[in-house]
Amino acid sequence: MTELQPRLRAITDLIMAEAREAGGRHEYDGAVQDLSPEGVRTGLARLGQGDAPADPYDARHLGVFEESLRVQLGELELHRKNPLIHLSNLDLACYDRDYAPEAERAAARAAHLALWPEAVSHAIASLDQVSAPVARSLLGAVKGLAAGVTHEAALKAHADLVAHVERAAGAGDPDAALGGPALARLMGAAEGLDVDLGKLAERADAERDRLLARLADACARLGQAGRPPLDVVRELVKQHPDADGVIEAARIGTEKAIAFTREKDLVPYHDGECLVGLAPESRRWAMAMMSWNAPGEPAGPSWYHITPPDPSWPARDAEEWLEVFSDTTLPAINVHEVAPGHFSHGLALRAAGSDVRRLLQSLSFIEGWAHYAEELCVEEGFEAEDPRFEIGVWVEALIRVTRLACAIGVHTGAMTVEDAAARFEADTHLAGPAALSEARRASFDPTYGRYTWGKLVILDLRERARQEWGAAFTLQRFHKAMFDLGSPPLGLLDAIL
Repeated sequence: MTELQPRLRAITDLIMAEAREAGGRHEYDGAVQDLSPEGVRTGLARLGQGDAPADPYDARHLGVFEESLRVQLGELELHRKNPLIHLSNLDLACYDRDYAPEAERAAARAAHLALWPEAVSHAIASLDQVSAPVARSLLGAVKGLAAGVTHEAALKAHADLVAHVERAAGAGDPDAALGGPALARLMGAAEGLDVDLGKLAERADAERDRLLARLADACARLGQAGRPPLDVVRELVKQHPDADGVIEAARIGTEKAIAFTREKDLVPYHDGECLVGLAPESRRWAMAMMSWNAPGEPAGPSWYHITPPDPSWPARDAEEWLEVFSDTTLPAINVHEVAPGHFSHGLALRAAGSDVRRLLQSLSFIEGWAHYAEELCVEEGFEAEDPRFEIGVWVEALIRVTRLACAIGVHTGAMTVEDAAARFEADTHLAGPAALSEARRASFDPTYGRYTWGKLVILDLRERARQEWGAAFTLQRFHKAMFDLGSPPLGLLDAIL
């Protein structure tokens, strides 16, 4: 690994969990970040000390991340409000990835676990402003953190953290809203943009209407004209592999997505290996996720992890879980997670030209790109003979755009969580507990509208590039220009022009 320059090191020291896993900086293995009030203040004070990168774009990219951390941890003090930050600091699942010999990873895991008492002490010292909705939404994740842990001191510390979050669930502020100005500041600082939430909410509504129209057209091509499209979707998602067939279905779909991406040359890099398999036990809270071969690691396979329902679950719970892997929706998930989505992006990150571009990764670009990749595949004719692929893309997109609308609504006070759940039931095929779960996520993940936001920024930029580059425009040129910036903040994307 390269030695990081001081200004970049000050940033990665404040995003240690992300640098370790998504960036592959394994000097952070076996370590925890000091997220105590004093530790955060000390870390923030180190930002900006040292020379800026010589490359003008890299200097801007680094500056956005510095400002974002000042907003998250300084102005908004999210380490006092959101247990999720501390859960990432404690998380041991990163060591389940096969980036190094098993004995080496086991030793790092043991060292990390031995530091849980210290990290929990810091977490409890910081988490004095946790709202009741956030605490209730994350309590299950906090409890699940200790699955498989036998270290006595670590378990005692974990019990203290659980008790602390349980108290907040009962006695915390009933209002989880950050407030409109705070949400706009949080989103904008992370992406180097000024954010007008009112205009963004209007854009979300317009995008919902476009998606519903596209969904209706695709359902008509399936022979379902005249029926409510969401009713059609609710029937389609009941057609899915059984629990034993989910991983094989994902493997076959992954091969198709990679072959199509290579044939159309949609991304600049087609090397690397993507394996498909059961998620490690510590990651089975996620139905499907990409664990890419990170930029700081030796060349190796990326893993597309799939989680079938647990055999012990009630039949209804297992059925609802399997509907995510339906014949209609799984192909869109494969494209998002693998090619030309996250797997392809991970390959490009390994080839990016500087540590800044490889390590400082905009989540809105990461998810926006993968979400854009779904619609790109519709445009380029993937599975064109089967309208269900297109239906699956629009179904996933409707969930993502509803997240954006609900995040804005909940955090500006225009919606309650119950209102947000009703919006999911009205605008997507989700209902009941599934809709409520999506709505509750808004409380602790206020930027989860990033999928649609990132996609819309990319689509807008593509149109500008078509106009400005004229006959020289190609999708290949456009995609490579973005990927050459790594995972750029949305506000810096127009540097490609």
